[in-house]
Amino acid sequence: MKLSTRARYGLRALIDLGLYSKDETISLQSIAGRQNISVSYLEQIMALLKKAGIVKSSRGACGGYQLGKSAAEISVGEILRVLEGNLNAAVCEEETCQGADICVAKIVWKRINDGITNAVDTLMLSELIEESRRMREKNAGIE
Repeated sequence: MKLSTRARYGLRALIDLGLYSKDETISLQSIAGRQNISVSYLEQIMALLKKAGIVKSSRGACGGYQLGKSAAEISVGEILRVLEGNLNAAVCEEETCQGADICVAKIVWKRINDGITNAVDTLMLSELIEESRRMREKNAGIE
């Protein structure tokens, strides 16, 4: 399974938002600058995330974005489904498959898809934010 840049950038933007927005909004320009993502592409990503309730925005001089709910309530699976759609790596075409009634390969595809679903649905955004924070602190100590 290969994720699009939209999913990769969206996840990076949300981790950044979790790191830098405590009780305040963060501008797209700030996120884009830190993550090296174009502001216009980030606007498209954030529009999808806002529609899904993952982020919320405010307008004006102090406007920007913040998480729409606690990072502990947002799974990576939820984020990826908003940005990618279906996450199945393999699809069995049982309706059109001539040997569907005796095919055991569908067991493999189901196990792969179930594994992906379990992995992304049990990994929470808060875990990624904390890991990113730890990595940044560790790297800051090296310099």
